[in-house]
Amino acid sequence: MRVVSICPSNTEVVEYLGKTDLLVGVDNYSDWPSDVLELSKVGPDLSIDMDKVEALNPDLVLASLSVPGMEKNIEALDERKLPYIILNPSSLNDIADDIETVGIALGEKERGKKKAAAFREEIERLREQAAMRKQKPSLYWEWWPKPIFTPGNSNWLTEISRLAGGRNIFDTEDEASVQTGWDDVKERDPDHICMVWVGVKESKMRPELVRRRPGWEDMKAIQEDNIHVLEESLFCRPSPRLLEGLHKLIAILD
Repeated sequence: MRVVSICPSNTEVVEYLGKTDLLVGVDNYSDWPSDVLELSKVGPDLSIDMDKVEALNPDLVLASLSVPGMEKNIEALDERKLPYIILNPSSLNDIADDIETVGIALGEKERGKKKAAAFREEIERLREQAAMRKQKPSLYWEWWPKPIFTPGNSNWLTEISRLAGGRNIFDTEDEASVQTGWDDVKERDPDHICMVWVGVKESKMRPELVRRRPGWEDMKAIQEDNIHVLEESLFCRPSPRLLEGLHKLIAILD
């Protein structure tokens, strides 16, 4: 098969299945595993160059609706009559389902079932482990600093927080993504601040700017120096690599 992935999380599902050898092209943001960096690039995930996709003569395009604006990619695929499936997970269980879906699409049904089962088993093991934790630290996830965007209850990072034995302070909000302000975060007074600025490398994120925010000096996370610069690629993409991020978070909270 000749497969094109137009979203980083889709590329990572293919890797989890051990089938990156089928990929002939990826979007510009797909950067893992490293061997995909040598593949043809078809543009940013919100501005896919469909001429390039079509030129690769794909048997299957792995599309996504995980970011607003990706709808136009689907419309373009329909216009060109290119074969595709859409992935749009919002939970870890959805990701497990996608592993099976992609496995079937790649002609690897049994491999997909086996890998999805292993993924689910690891989640359940961690859920049992988290249930034994006596203290449940509160976590503030910062996707963007100004205006503040943070995950709400219907986002996988709320589930990740619970599996690590903690709690997302914005799990009170139903949305997947919440826009709020510095005062709101200050009032919720988290034990930990997790910086995962979307599209920003860890080397460019500066915790000292967070410490200087008005009134934040009295927050528990600031006083206890619990500000964590985390890899966006391990927490902001709905792919199997979230488990890798989860293990890192567990180590931090321990």
